[in-house]
Amino acid sequence: MKYQAYRIHIITLLIAGTLLASCSGSSEKMDNKETDIGKIQNKDKESGLELSSEQMKSVGIATGPIEQKNLDAVVKANGQLAVPPQNKADVSILSGGIISNINVLEGQQVHKGQVLATIKNQDLIKLQQDYLAAKNNFAYVQAEYDRQSQLKAAGAGTGKSFQASEATYNAEHSRLTAYESQLKQLGVSPGRISNGRIVSQFPVPSPISGTVGTISANIGAYVQPGTSIMEVVDNSKIHCDLTVFEKDLMAVKVGQKVSFQLTNQDNQVINGTINGINKSFENESKGVIVHAVINNKAHQNLIPGMYVTALISTGSKLTAAVPVDAVIRSAGKQYIFVTTTHNTDGKTIFTKTEVTTGVAELGYIQITPLNALAPNVQIATKGAFYLQSKAAGSGEED
Repeated sequence: MKYQAYRIHIITLLIAGTLLASCSGSSEKMDNKETDIGKIQNKDKESGLELSSEQMKSVGIATGPIEQKNLDAVVKANGQLAVPPQNKADVSILSGGIISNINVLEGQQVHKGQVLATIKNQDLIKLQQDYLAAKNNFAYVQAEYDRQSQLKAAGAGTGKSFQASEATYNAEHSRLTAYESQLKQLGVSPGRISNGRIVSQFPVPSPISGTVGTISANIGAYVQPGTSIMEVVDNSKIHCDLTVFEKDLMAVKVGQKVSFQLTNQDNQVINGTINGINKSFENESKGVIVHAVINNKAHQNLIPGMYVTALISTGSKLTAAVPVDAVIRSAGKQYIFVTTTHNTDGKTIFTKTEVTTGVAELGYIQITPLNALAPNVQIATKGAFYLQSKAAGSGEED
């Protein structure tokens, strides 16, 4: 009985060991299977997005090659808007005095000759008195000169008397003309003074048509001769001063077209033309100032001092280009989707590839891949935005 019980115990232990070994082997197989599945999933993530032809057709995805297009080569430059010297004026006074009135406000539109302010000046009264005295004296001198001329013509006068009257006439005429010129410069009409209308203040007219800038004086202030009391700017002739560096200088020529982006104005785009190139380098930047006229048909509110970024078209160049819709932007970078075909199920795999872009023209944009691509590679020419959205969604799910 003892032997039989011992034998049964041994058999029980052997069966238990066999079951344990079997379970252990199954567990290892399950772990290996899960690892293999994980590797396949990771491989799918790295390989890109897989779409069948039916899926591509339903969402409007089209593929095609990277083409070679004749696009304009460009030079990038930065600069500022400015106005020519003849379109910006300081309003100064020729004679000192006290400002009695200011007729305009900053930002107001004015036309050439419009009275901007008036100046009181006591010396103006004396100038008018001197003018009237010279005018009356000239009347007597002119009558004497005419009398001596008649006597000389009749042979009754002496040459010495005629020469004396002629010299006096010329001197008084010059003095009278000088007084009239001074009064006209101060905006006072000599004809009104002749009628006895003496004034104690003179007007300050606008030298050009434009917009009133900074007014630097107040009513009641005394201003010295030559002092600027305000400025007037004509923005209708505004242009752009661009800094072009030495490496790009040979490609820039007068007459080339320019596209401007206003840096701080939502990147509004305006067009222009190069009309002048300086012949000396700037001391600090070692660049050359290039002037461009602006075609402001939209009448945008352009102000001198605005910063711009410009693309100067320097001529056509054969370059790699893709449709504009093929390039997507994400996190400050630009990408295209390169395609490959799966050998087993025929699905198309889309892989996002980073590129840099250049000039855009006629629906195409220049690209330069950061990593070399295979010859005759196919890309997504339409539907890149859908692929980007799907890629972003897959990333969030992962």
